[in-house]
Amino acid sequence: MSSTLEKQPADSHATQSGETAKTAQALTSERKTRILMIGASLEQNGGIATLEKLLLKHAPSSVEILHVTSHDEGSVLHRVLVFTKSWLRMVERCFRNKVDIVHVHVSDGGSILRKVIISRTAFLFGKPVLMHANGAEFHLSYEKMPGWLQSYTRNTFRRCAVFAPVTNLWRDYYIKHLGLDPNKVILLPNPTELPENTPARSDAKIVRLAFCGRIGTRKGAFDLLQAVAKLPAQVLQRMELVLAGDGEVEKGKQLAAELGLTDRVTFLGWVNRNRIQSLLEQSHVFLLPSYNEGLPLALMEAMGWGLPVITTPVSGIPDIVKSQFNGILVEPGDIDSLSAALQTMIVDDAKRIAMGVEARRTVEPLDVRAQYAQLCQIYQNILKSN
Repeated sequence: MSSTLEKQPADSHATQSGETAKTAQALTSERKTRILMIGASLEQNGGIATLEKLLLKHAPSSVEILHVTSHDEGSVLHRVLVFTKSWLRMVERCFRNKVDIVHVHVSDGGSILRKVIISRTAFLFGKPVLMHANGAEFHLSYEKMPGWLQSYTRNTFRRCAVFAPVTNLWRDYYIKHLGLDPNKVILLPNPTELPENTPARSDAKIVRLAFCGRIGTRKGAFDLLQAVAKLPAQVLQRMELVLAGDGEVEKGKQLAAELGLTDRVTFLGWVNRNRIQSLLEQSHVFLLPSYNEGLPLALMEAMGWGLPVITTPVSGIPDIVKSQFNGILVEPGDIDSLSAALQTMIVDDAKRIAMGVEARRTVEPLDVRAQYAQLCQIYQNILKSN
């Protein structure tokens, strides 16, 4: 499978075989395949923004991606204005025929309605839509919708040229509950960007545990604090917990104080990507005891840095994390098991280091530079069928 759209001469067999002028033009070197990518602001710190930045950074020379922000954090008015501007920009690009494929990132909550509107607009202009689904709580949002909106969402998703979930579990969900055509639902696992080198982590006097994500219940941040509080005093003195992310930070700080953990726990708040990379490089274990997930990019990124992980067997996580091999899996909300896993990682240096080596090996095939081959093939197939 080629990682770029193959260059072909003007008299190639593809042109002679009578493919449409649109497809032939897109697949030749005369111009790039024009992708309009619509999703979260690149300034956000979430998984979709990270994915978007990876795709923009590593796009092959034959693909031209214009990113349009459809959602940003802020007041209701600000979010409405951001979405309206994104819709108008998409209409302008489609009206001027400056786009070949609309690549839409959908998650959950309000993102669903926004992407339904975006997709329906693309359909009006005859533009194919690649719906890239990465919502950890899509099912919860969908169940809360009134019947007419569920029907409208289903019909919209069915009309997409390709629907791309990130795990097999989610693929099965969309096919079963939304009635999508299995032939149009293509698994597209989240990629990661592997650092060339990982640091040696032997002989750690203090074991740094890293959590990266929104502070709150869903990601298990409060469970994590309670699990740390259960550690024996001598084990507690060997660790440091660093939480990077926005959300309910003040609530987390208050809970840490109540549990007597103030001197062992640091809340960084929202930090940029460079600070995240630095944190992962300087840490020894990555923690993500979530209740709901897709295929979390933060987890894969940490494994790429050679960090063993403590996480939960939800959604696509068991596809890459094998308990006692490259990490430890605990059930969501099981504070005692989470505390026991933490103790194992802190006191057993050899096991922790060995798991970290396997974690890196596990995600190497998912490096974004290799994964782009699949995405380019999807783009090609969409163009050929439209």
